[in-house]
Amino acid sequence: MTDPSSHLVFAATALLMALTPGPNMVYLLSRSLCQGRNAGLLSWTGVVLGFTVHMVCASIGLTALFMAVPLGYELLKFGGALYLGWLAWQALRPGAHSPFEARDLPPQSPHKLFTMGLLTSVLNPKVAVFYLSVLPQFISPDGGSVLVQSLLLGATQVLIGGGINLLVTLSAAGIAGWFGRHRLWLAVQRWLMGLVLGGLAVRLLSQPRHA
Repeated sequence: MTDPSSHLVFAATALLMALTPGPNMVYLLSRSLCQGRNAGLLSWTGVVLGFTVHMVCASIGLTALFMAVPLGYELLKFGGALYLGWLAWQALRPGAHSPFEARDLPPQSPHKLFTMGLLTSVLNPKVAVFYLSVLPQFISPDGGSVLVQSLLLGATQVLIGGGINLLVTLSAAGIAGWFGRHRLWLAVQRWLMGLVLGGLAVRLLSQPRHA
């Protein structure tokens, strides 16, 4: 089992990542605004299933990796930090746009709504990097089964990420309207997102093998 204090830090990190807008949040926000709340909820179910796919695949893969290639952990950590740094730059670079500026999307059938939500989540690099680079830091070889630890931590991310995305889906109109009336906060949100991502990248590089 994971240490309770370490698990709490992991949950806080998962919350920060969930609050950082990415492809899932942008898609759900845009879909809800363009096609209504029910369409957003159908898409959200696909997104949550995508989280679960990431969790299971990462848990099985990390178990094999920890047993076979110890150096693989360091490579994942370095690659993840680089990617988080790149995301931070994309948010902070001149001319960048806030993810809360929703896109126009054509109406889709219920089946396609679910499928697109699933694909958006499964192909979301932010989620993949989280599972492959952040999650391993909170797994201790002395804490028992790596698979059990991975699934427990992954379930925490699914609950937190799914909950935040559900709130975005249900509150899409209010969120878009508020940012539309307060354009300055689009820039503030973008800078906060960049600083959080940059901080996570630095933490990832500086954290030792055992969390």
